[in-house]
Amino acid sequence: MSNAYLTLIAKHKNELHTIPIRFAFSMRQFVDAMKELGLTPNDTDKVYRLPGGGFIRKTDAEAFRAMIKRFSDEKEAAIAADTDGTGYIFEMFDYELRNHEYGYTHDPEPTLDALGLTIAEVEANPVMAAAFKRAKAAQFKKD
Repeated sequence: MSNAYLTLIAKHKNELHTIPIRFAFSMRQFVDAMKELGLTPNDTDKVYRLPGGGFIRKTDAEAFRAMIKRFSDEKEAAIAADTDGTGYIFEMFDYELRNHEYGYTHDPEPTLDALGLTIAEVEANPVMAAAFKRAKAAQFKKD
């Protein structure tokens, strides 16, 4: 059985690799990454910083912004299309709850943070609230 959430994540991950994003946590890594982008270490005016030590060439910025916007739109569309919360929404919550060890911590906040949601947003949407409740319960079922 296909998991719509994981399918969309994989699609986005593959597409993200089409834009050269580099990360540097030391001067040596920065120099090497700038070379990989076809720049010198002094070409800092030709890159934009990203959170977490990342950066991209300014010439790639518009394509990067458009891609991130499209990713967001595709996620919203997948949520909207799951009108009963048994498909994408449940799979999203189930995967992220497992990924953030809800079964051990009983803390949903890391999951919600990863999804860019608040508990208030989830509770305000009856379909999402029901799927979230089912996904939390599923964390404690024996496989």
